Amino acid sequence: MEKLFTVAYLSELFVGAQDDIAEQIELIWGHIKVLLVVPFLRIFMYINLVMLIMLFTEMVYMVVVVTTNKLFGKKPEQRYKFKPFEDDAELGSSVYPLVLVQVPMFNEREVYQLSIGAACRLSWPSDRIVVQVLDDSTDPLIKGMVEMECQSWASKGINIHYQVRDNRKGYKAGALKEGLKHDYAKQCEYVVIFDADFQPEPDFLTQTIPFLHHNSKLGLVQGRWKFVNSNDCLMTRIQEISLNYHFKVEQEFGSITYAFFGFNGTAGVWRMAALDEAGGWKDRTTVEDMDLAVRASLKGWEFLYIGSLMVKNELPSVLKAYRYQQHRWSCGPANLFRKMIFEIMRNNRVTLWKKLYVLYSFFFVRKIVAHIVAFTLYCIVIPATVLIPEVMIPVWSTIYIPTIITLLNAAGTPRSFYLVVFWVLFENVMSLHRTKATFIGLFEAQRANEWVVTEKHGDASRVKTETQQTQPRFKIGERILMLELFVGFILFGCACYDLAYGKYHYYVYLYLQAIAFIVMGCGYIGNQVPNS
Repeated sequence: MEKLFTVAYLSELFVGAQDDIAEQIELIWGHIKVLLVVPFLRIFMYINLVMLIMLFTEMVYMVVVVTTNKLFGKKPEQRYKFKPFEDDAELGSSVYPLVLVQVPMFNEREVYQLSIGAACRLSWPSDRIVVQVLDDSTDPLIKGMVEMECQSWASKGINIHYQVRDNRKGYKAGALKEGLKHDYAKQCEYVVIFDADFQPEPDFLTQTIPFLHHNSKLGLVQGRWKFVNSNDCLMTRIQEISLNYHFKVEQEFGSITYAFFGFNGTAGVWRMAALDEAGGWKDRTTVEDMDLAVRASLKGWEFLYIGSLMVKNELPSVLKAYRYQQHRWSCGPANLFRKMIFEIMRNNRVTLWKKLYVLYSFFFVRKIVAHIVAFTLYCIVIPATVLIPEVMIPVWSTIYIPTIITLLNAAGTPRSFYLVVFWVLFENVMSLHRTKATFIGLFEAQRANEWVVTEKHGDASRVKTETQQTQPRFKIGERILMLELFVGFILFGCACYDLAYGKYHYYVYLYLQAIAFIVMGCGYIGNQVPNS
C-alpha cells in the first residue's frame, strides 16, 4: 500500500509539474505575443495595405486613361505621321531605308524554320533588307540544321547571314551586340528583332518603318504578341490573361501618356541612331531589352506601341520553363532598378514627371510592389491573422480591392472570364517565386544574372498529341517543388485551425490556395513533356 501511495503521489506531482510548465509557457507566449508578435504583425499588415493601395490606384488610373482614349476613338499611333513608301520611277527601291532583321536563337530545334521563314517572307525590297540569324546553339546537329535553312533561303535570293560566336558571353544581349558589329549591319538605318518563336506577318515592316521614317523623335515601334498556343492547357490560358492586360493596359498607357514603355525584347523596330545614342546592348541584367528602353528614353527618344499590330508567338506550356522565364522577368527589373535609380534621378534631359513615372509607376509599383504584395498579404498576413486574431484585416483589402484588381486583369480576355478563380490562385502561387526573384535582383544575390532560355515546342497541338501518347519520365527533383509544398501545407494547417477556432471565415480561401500550392508543388500543371 505504501508503494502504491508513493507511485500515485509522484504521478500527481509530475502531472502538476507538467501543468505548471504548460502554464508558464502559455504565460510567456502571451507576453511575447502582446509585446512583440501582435505589434509586428499589425505593422507588417499596414505596410502591405499601403502597397495594395499603391498597386490598386496605379491599375485604376491606367485603365481609366486607356478606356477613355478608346471611348473617344484615340490611338497612340494617331499622334504620329504615317505615309507608306511608294516606288519611285527614278530612284527605284532606294526610297526604302535599309533594314536589318535580327533573329537570335539558342538550340531552337522546334521553331527555327518558322522564325527564319517568317523573317525571310517580310514584304520589303530584297536589296533593302538584310536578315541576320544569330545562332548561339551548343548542339552541333541543331547548328547544322539552322545553317542549312539559311543557305536554303539564300539560294532563293534572300540576303541572309548566318552568324555564330565562339562563346555565349552576354547571352542574347551579347549576340545582338556582336551582330551589329558587321559592316553590312552598320549600313542599316533600322533594326528589327524577332525571337526564335515569333512569326511576323509579311506586312510588319510596312506597318512600322514609316512611323520611324517620318517622325524623327521616335526611337522604337513595338508590336503586340499573339499567342498561337493559348488553348494548349490551363497554364497557357492563365498566362494569356496576364499578358493581355500587360499589352492592352500597361504598354498602351505608357505609349499614350509618356511615350515610354518597356521594350518587350522582340516584335519591335529600333532606330539605329537611338540604339547607338543609348549605348547599345548591355548584359548587366537579364532584361537587356528593358535596360535599353530606359536608357534610350532618358536620352529623349519617344516610343510607340501599336496594339493592332500582332505577331504570333508561343507561350511556355511547361511549368519548369515558365518558372525560369518568370524568374528572369521578376529578378531582372528589380536588379535594373537597383542599378539605374540614381542615373534616372540625375538625368536632366527628361521632365521631372517622366522620371517620377519611370521610378515610381514603371519600376517600383509594377515591377517590385506588385510581386511582393501578392504573396506577403495573401499568403503570409492572412494566414498569420488566423493564428493571431488580435490583428484584424480590413474587409476592403481582402474582398473589394482584390475583386476589382481581378476584374481589371480579366477584362482584357473576356473569353477566359470564367477562369478568374484559377487565375487568382495560380498568380498567388507564382507570387512566391516572383517575390523570391525580386529580392534576389534587389540585393544582387547569387542567381541575379541567371539566364535560362525559355523552352519552346513549336506546333502546340502536335506536342499535346505526343505528350498524351508518351508517358513522361521525370526526375523527382525536377518535378517536386519543396518550397511550394511547404507553403501549401502551412496554409492547409491554417485553414483547418480557422475552420475549428477562427471567426473571419478565411478557411474557404485558405483551403483553395493551399490546394493550388500543393498541386503546383507536385508539378501537376501545364503540359508534361518527357525528358529527351
